[in-house]
Amino acid sequence: MTALADEELLRRLPSLGIDHDTKAFSAGWLEQRLMLNRCSDCGHWHHPPRPVCPECWSTSVLPTEVSGRGVVHLLIRVRQGPEIDGVDYLDGWPVATVELTEQPGLRYTSTVVDVDPSILTIGLPVELTWIERFGEPYPAFRPERAS
Repeated sequence: MTALADEELLRRLPSLGIDHDTKAFSAGWLEQRLMLNRCSDCGHWHHPPRPVCPECWSTSVLPTEVSGRGVVHLLIRVRQGPEIDGVDYLDGWPVATVELTEQPGLRYTSTVVDVDPSILTIGLPVELTWIERFGEPYPAFRPERAS
């Protein structure tokens, strides 16, 4: 991953609350890589980023790219909110928590795009994709495509 100066990272991603613990996670967005923390000692993944492994209390946690594949674990449809290009609240904008394949219980919440609302259900296999929000890259999910 390309090293960015802190000032550059803050300038390029002004909408994210970036701190020392979330710096690598946020920098991954610029390369369209979803970087979640993984413990070097016990192998446990965790999100949101924290400096200590919640499983073994090790401080040897490293931002590591995830595959972005998983299944919809929780699904809501937002029917009102701020005006955002590309967001249609009439049909209910989907917000999904996806359980990633890397580890049971490792979940990431975002939107699901490129999907017919009638097939968007809990249990749907999805994969990571990237969209643009406010001029910044933003991780999202779409139905998994056949290999």
